[in-house]
Amino acid sequence: METTSTLEKTLRLLALTLVVIFFMFPIVWIFLMSFQTNETILRIPPQVIFEPTLSNYTALITGKLTSAAGTLDIAFMKNLGNSVFLSVTSVALALVLGVPAAYAFARHKFKGSEDIAFTLLSFRFAPPLLVLLPLTQYFQWLGLANTYIGLIWVYQLICLPLILWIVRGYFEDISADVEYAYRIAGHSWFATFRRIALPLAGPGIAAAGLLAFIFAWNNFVFALVLASADKQPVTVGALAFVTSSGIQYGQIAAAIVLSVTPTLALALYAQRYLVEGLSLGAVKG
Repeated sequence: METTSTLEKTLRLLALTLVVIFFMFPIVWIFLMSFQTNETILRIPPQVIFEPTLSNYTALITGKLTSAAGTLDIAFMKNLGNSVFLSVTSVALALVLGVPAAYAFARHKFKGSEDIAFTLLSFRFAPPLLVLLPLTQYFQWLGLANTYIGLIWVYQLICLPLILWIVRGYFEDISADVEYAYRIAGHSWFATFRRIALPLAGPGIAAAGLLAFIFAWNNFVFALVLASADKQPVTVGALAFVTSSGIQYGQIAAAIVLSVTPTLALALYAQRYLVEGLSLGAVKG
């Protein structure tokens, strides 16, 4: 029995190690590529031991990309700032609009409520190309094309349905008796929502906000068509590294590292809320 137990532990450890290597290898390799020149990256066979360089990060920060075709001006840091601004503002607006709406759908059943909620969710399922052409014409007519307000508005198609449906489930898992008892004490519905419902659903709201931030950060199509270079996020700005002289793999790797860092840092900071929020209501008595 002891031999079998030891063998099982060894096999499980080996399987876990293989899984970790499988998923972590691309991330580690991208990180190593960010410290290499194009010549080192394209060398065959690939070299694990190399002389590191910070030229890729220097090119991104200074905005000067040196290639065989000459020196090109890139606005990666501007694109990175655009991503932060668009994602944070879009998620904040979606939380302001979506959390009260989710509470209303969870607590107040009215005629057509499920149809309205499903219609809002269908916006999230619709492929971007389906609404891209009418949105482009609509934005040009309203003067919202190539504006931050227009991008934040269209980002609600990504953030708002996600927050609405996820947070609605958390509100439904909270016992309504607690809120009724607080209302009987003479408090208004808004005070009940602010002092009872919001704190109890806080971890779920944090988890929904984090997921919406990641989806907004990764958006590509809307910003590519509806905004020019000075307002595009980092996902679109990465196209600048595909030049006439070739693909700048080192700068692309460095850009990936810098663009992943904010979302990774946010996920690590909100890890406790994320785990608690995603597990809220998973077990029902």
